[in-house]
Amino acid sequence: MIPQEICDALKAKFPDVIKETKIEGVFDPYVKVAPEKVKDIAQFLRDDDTLAFDSLMCLSGIDYTGGKFGVVYHLHSIKWNHKITLKVEATLENMHCQSVESIWKTANWHEREAFDMYGIIFDGHTDLRRILMPYDWEGHPLRKDYKVPEYYNGMKVPY
Repeated sequence: MIPQEICDALKAKFPDVIKETKIEGVFDPYVKVAPEKVKDIAQFLRDDDTLAFDSLMCLSGIDYTGGKFGVVYHLHSIKWNHKITLKVEATLENMHCQSVESIWKTANWHEREAFDMYGIIFDGHTDLRRILMPYDWEGHPLRKDYKVPEYYNGMKVPY
C-alpha cells in the first residue's frame, strides 16, 4: 500500500481521532493521532490483514520546546513491505500517552527510554521505570529545559 491508502484506511476507521496527515513533501509520511487512542490505532494497524504493521522499528520521544512534547512511532509491515509513521503530541500539563507495549513487545524499552529521558508517561505500561538513568535521578535529561545537577549522591557531576 502507498501512504495515502494507509491514511485513507485510518481515516475511515477512526474519523474523529486523526488530527493531521502529511504525505507529500516529507521523507517519512505521517499520521498525527490523539494520544488517548494510539493503542486502538496501533492494534488496528497490526491486526488488519491489508495493513499488517507487524514491526515497530522505533519509538522516540521529542521535546518541541514551549511545553510541547511528542512521541513518534515508525512502523513497518514485513508482510507487505510498506511503512508509515504515527505521531502523538503531549503537553507539560498532560504528559500521558497510551502504551503500545502489549501490541509490539519492543515498545517496552522504547517507552521506558522516552519516560526516562522526557518524562512522558505511557498509561498501561507493565514496568514503567527508568532504564538509562539511576532510579533516584531527578529530572529528564533530554528535555530542553533540563539543568544538569552539580552533585549526585555527594559526587560532583563532571559537566
